[in-house]
Amino acid sequence: MACHRVPLVLLACGSFNPITNQHMRLFELARDHMHSTGQYQVVGGIVSPVGDGYGKQGLVLAQHRSAMAKLALQSSDWVTVDEWESQQADWTETVVTMRYHYGRILKEYEQSTGKHKHSIGNTSPLSSPYPQLKLLCGADFLNTFQIPGLWLDDHVEEVAGHFGLICVSRGGLHPERAVAMSDTLSRHSQNIFLVREWVRNETSATKVRQALRQGLSVKYLIPDSVIEYIHQHNLYTEESERRNKGTVLRPLAKLAQQPMQSLDD
Repeated sequence: MACHRVPLVLLACGSFNPITNQHMRLFELARDHMHSTGQYQVVGGIVSPVGDGYGKQGLVLAQHRSAMAKLALQSSDWVTVDEWESQQADWTETVVTMRYHYGRILKEYEQSTGKHKHSIGNTSPLSSPYPQLKLLCGADFLNTFQIPGLWLDDHVEEVAGHFGLICVSRGGLHPERAVAMSDTLSRHSQNIFLVREWVRNETSATKVRQALRQGLSVKYLIPDSVIEYIHQHNLYTEESERRNKGTVLRPLAKLAQQPMQSLDD
C-alpha cells in the first residue's frame, strides 16, 4: 500500500541550457520506475539549475535558465524549480546542493508530523517513514565520476551511499558499466536505480542550442513558452556560445587550488 512507502523527492542538477522536453521526461520515467519497486512514493521533483560560476562555455545567465525551466514546468503538478543553487556566489558541489534540499525537506516533514530525526543522511527505505532525496540524472552523468578531479571521493560516497541515484539511460549508453567500473558506485549499487527509457529520445540541450544558432526550428523539442522566451531575450546566438570560452570549469579550478599531498601522506 502507498501509505507504507517511503516518501521520495527527485532532484535533478544541471545546466538546463535550455531545459528540454527530454529533461522533463526524466522525471516521469523515474517516478514510474520508483513506484514500480513497491517501496517508494514520489512526492516531488526539483529542477536545480547550476550557477553562473560553473564556467561552462555557452552557459547563459542563471536568471534566464531558471525562468525557462519555470515556464516549461507550468503544467507539472509535482516538479518545481529551485533557484538556491543558481543564486550562490560560487559554483556549488552537487553534494552540497543535496544536503541543502534534504535539510529543507526534513525540516518540513518534522514540522508537519512533530517527529524529529537526528541523522542527516537517508535511512533504510524499508525501516523508516522519513522522506528521502535521490539524485536524478542521465546515463552520461555516471561517467563524470570517472573524470579525474571532477569529484571528491567522499562526495561520491555521500551521493551514492547516503542519498542514492536514479539514472535514466538513453540511446546506446550503458550505465551499468559505469557502476561496475567504480569501486564506490558498485559498493552502493543497491542504492543506484537504473531506468531504461522505453521511447528513444536523443534530444540534447547542445543540439537545441546549435539548431537555434542556425535558425532551425526546435518546436516539439522544447516547450513553445521556452521558444518564445528565447526569441524574446535573443538567447543562444553565436555570441552567447562564446561565453566562458577558454574558462576552466570551476570544479577543476577549485581542485587546482587545493594543496597537493605528498606521496608519504
